[in-house]
Amino acid sequence: MPRRVFVFDPPERFVVGAVGQPGHRTFYLQARQGTDLVSVGLEKVQVAALADRLDALLGELRRRGLSLPAEVPAGSDDSGPLDEPLSEEFRVGVLALGWDPRTEDVIVEARAMTDDVADLVDEPDEDDDDPDGPDLLRVRITPTAALGFVARARSVVAAGRPPCPWCGQPLDPHGHFCPRRNGGRAN
Repeated sequence: MPRRVFVFDPPERFVVGAVGQPGHRTFYLQARQGTDLVSVGLEKVQVAALADRLDALLGELRRRGLSLPAEVPAGSDDSGPLDEPLSEEFRVGVLALGWDPRTEDVIVEARAMTDDVADLVDEPDEDDDDPDGPDLLRVRITPTAALGFVARARSVVAAGRPPCPWCGQPLDPHGHFCPRRNGGRAN
């Protein structure tokens, strides 16, 4: 099957969201432009890592003199539900971030999960047109849009199960067997 490359430059909407009950949620990265809608599945830990790395990138850009608001500007936050129909195009294996100094855009790439170690890249490559590569979602957003993405991603991650005060693992509604308490029950 030929490679699918989804490019949103820029999207009308780029968000992360989750469907399901805490402990059984499925996480999605979603981009929309007009009637084009792409949703890709990923893990909660990938959402948290993407938010952290985007936040670090924005912090570095501020340090280098780019004028960015400290918080999401009023009225520009996106707390709406994921767009329908929700159909997973692929499962994310690798996330990559980049900065384009010419356009002052943040580039986010999500590559499909593969078994090929050569597909594990750590930065976006817009010249990557290998027809046999993994499916790819590439999004170019403003730093302000990235700031809003980080806020929403952290909110989505925090809406899950609370962490155990002893070990940090997620607590089920009835607690869990905590390794820091020698297998004792933590509530």
